[in-house]
This record gives sequence, structure tokens and C-alpha cells, in this order.
Amino acid sequence: MSESLSRPEVAAFYEHRTGSTQYIVSDPESGRCAIVDPVLDYDGSSGTIATNSADALLDHVREQRLDVEWILETHPHADHLTAAAYLKQRTRAPVAIGERIVKVQRLWKDIYNTAGFRTDGSQWDRLFVDGDCFQIGSLPVDVIFSPGHTLASVTYVVGDVAFVHDTLLMPDAGTARADFPGGDARCLWRSIQRILALPDGTRLFTGHDYRPGGRPAAWESTVAQQRAENAHLTMATTEEAFVAFREARDRTLPMPKLILHALQVNIAGGRLPEPEANGQRYLKIPLNALNRTAWGEDDDA
Repeated sequence: MSESLSRPEVAAFYEHRTGSTQYIVSDPESGRCAIVDPVLDYDGSSGTIATNSADALLDHVREQRLDVEWILETHPHADHLTAAAYLKQRTRAPVAIGERIVKVQRLWKDIYNTAGFRTDGSQWDRLFVDGDCFQIGSLPVDVIFSPGHTLASVTYVVGDVAFVHDTLLMPDAGTARADFPGGDARCLWRSIQRILALPDGTRLFTGHDYRPGGRPAAWESTVAQQRAENAHLTMATTEEAFVAFREARDRTLPMPKLILHALQVNIAGGRLPEPEANGQRYLKIPLNALNRTAWGEDDDA
């Protein structure tokens, strides 16, 4: 992994409806940037889609005179639709994700029973493997395979910054759930240990914040803070204890409200279903596909 101590600029854009944080990470020297985990606005009750959140990213790019070099997905999201395809259309930047997206595609293709859907990852321009390195301008970016929350999760390390998606939430919120199809609490623990092996001062940017206790939204911490303060890791300090805790907690959590809406779009790189004969697009919701409903107070961590 690169030993670069470069300090990229990070702009965060919090989307309150889903508790998601989108990012623009940029190289101050070249003005080149990457967009990380963009959100396509979606109202599940009315079936309405909008691009307000993604357009705010484009406005920032224009205002700061940046050039979008990459659109990066950390994993196939279960709680929001991705705007990757929309932003690729607007910027012509390549879209990338971890290579194990193909396993997620195969899993969810069966759940949705979508004949003809390609499960080779060809909906993205690049599939990263563990240890890959690429550039944002002059900044090296290292890819760490980080499964557990999903089969395909990756962490992007850019200088002194790491985008850790949902693997680690803010210290007071703990860690990601690991009970989605393909999730694994033991893999999650091991992924967390790889992230916490980064230098203490590494700035960690998380993908979601559900504002525990009603506090303001937050998304940035450090390796040192997570190691010392993470509510789940300071309580469950061994792999076995963490796995037992995580699996027990996950059994109390309901599925995210948009999981069945989002995954059929997100495993296609953000492409919406093709219009049918009447010109209308339709999402497909399989009934009883996940085999459980757990009633809890929240659906985050």
C-alpha cells in the first residue's frame, strides 16, 4: 500500500432522507476529483425519482472548477439508489466498484428472477481487486477489499483519507450490520481490523449517519478515535465476542425500507429498468424474498 502522506480535499454532502453521505475527493494540485457513493433521490411512497442530490455534486464541481476523473462506489447500497449512471452521463467519467459485485449480482438476480440480466460486472467501467492502486490526479488511491456488510464492499484510501462506506459508522454509532444476503459478521470484524491498521491520523469518512440521540449529522473520524471510542468495538473486543454481539443485534433490526427498491438498480450500476410498452419504468418487488421481518427501533447499525 502507498505510503503517501498527501492530504486530499474532501467535500461531504449529507442526504437527510436516507442518512447517506456523498463525497467529492479532489487533488488540490491538478483539480481532478472523484465522486464517491452518489445518491439518486427516490421517494418510495410515490415512486418519484429526482436528481437534486447528484446535481448538488455537479454544482460543486463547476464552482470549484474540478474535473471528474472517477465515480466510485464502495458497495451496492441497500438504503438508497445510486446516481452513478446519471453522473456518468453528465461527466463521462468512468464508474468503478469492487470486483465481487459479480457475486452480489448473481445472488440478487435469483431473488429478482430477472432473466437476461448480465452478472459479469459489465455495467461498470472498472472492477477493482484487493490491492489495486489508481490515481486521482497526482493522488494515489489504494483499494482494500472490506467484506462483511456486503460481499463486495471496498475501502478507498487516498493519502491520509479512507472512505470506509458502512463498515465503520461514527464512533457513537458503532459498526455496520452484516445480515443482508451475502453479509458476514466474521468478515466484517476482519475488515475493520484492516482499516484500523492504517495510521492513527487517517481520516475516516463513513457512508451513513443516523444521528443517534438526535445529534447533528456527522461523518468524519480518525483511526485513533475509532480504536478508542467505537461503541461496538470497545464493548466486544475479540473476534468471537464481536461476532456474537453483531449477529444478536442484527436479529433485532428490520430490513432497510428501500432494500428491495434499491438493489435492483444498484446491481445494474444505477441504470433504471427499461421502459415497458407504455413508456413507463417499473421496479420489481419480490414478496417474502428475504424470509424475515424483525421489528426494532431503527434500521441502521
